[in-house]
Amino acid sequence: MRQRIMDLRRAAKALAWLLLALIAYSTLSPIGMRPHVGTWVHVERFGAYGLMGLLFATAFPRRITLVLAMVLGAAVGLELLQMLSADRHARLEDLAVKMAGATCGVGAVWFSGRWWRLRGRQSKPKFKPSRVESSA
Repeated sequence: MRQRIMDLRRAAKALAWLLLALIAYSTLSPIGMRPHVGTWVHVERFGAYGLMGLLFATAFPRRITLVLAMVLGAAVGLELLQMLSADRHARLEDLAVKMAGATCGVGAVWFSGRWWRLRGRQSKPKFKPSRVESSA
């Protein structure tokens, strides 16, 4: 079981960094080269940053605060770097959508981890059975 968890975290780590690279490319490339999924742009942004937050939080579950700061920092940094390009623009509205998606992705992992820990505590017996009770 422990090996499966480690494999999941290793895969999440690789996918998270690849997704961050894809998001950076999409954000900083000229507008004509930007990949489109076909939905509303805000849905794409929210989903991309939500998935990135989820993957990073899965890869580093004991560093949730650091993961949240890193993902939000990436959103701010990439949005500000758009101002260096002539055909791109940085908007506060876009940044808010990206930060909301990132927060939801990290929050989903944090809440699910809390739920599993609480669930595990409830299923454990509170008292050890005595030898007399266990032999009966």
